[in-house]
Amino acid sequence: MLELEHLFDAHVSLAPAIEFGDTPAGRRRVIGITGGTFEGVKLKGRILDGGADWQVIRADGTAELDTRYNLETDDGALIYIQNWGYRHGPADVLARLGRGEAVDPSLYYFRTVPTFETSSAKYAWLNRTICVGTGARLADAVELKVYEVK
Repeated sequence: MLELEHLFDAHVSLAPAIEFGDTPAGRRRVIGITGGTFEGVKLKGRILDGGADWQVIRADGTAELDTRYNLETDDGALIYIQNWGYRHGPADVLARLGRGEAVDPSLYYFRTVPTFETSSAKYAWLNRTICVGTGARLADAVELKVYEVK
């Protein structure tokens, strides 16, 4: 049986979206990641500036999320994270999110599968750990809860 253990919560600061418009894959947008923090029992630290979320918005309104950014733990280890997932919900809820309004995250689906890569011996267990996450979109940030699958 699978169990989930809370790994960390993250607050990811975002730049305004760069809108590429409709492409053959869907409506393409890139949202820069400008910083943030993460904290859990096993690790905590800051999110470094320089990552991004390369999104495609499908015709049905589903956002395919593909984020890549870097974590720096409070003890100096660097961890690369790629977080892939989906965000979708009723059209009116998605429109409110798009306008930057505060929306209860229970009104839409926002789930991710983060993977990690590090050379740190202390955090090497992340290189072989399956995790899942849930998120909430704010006007200029994303809040994530990440869980280790046991």
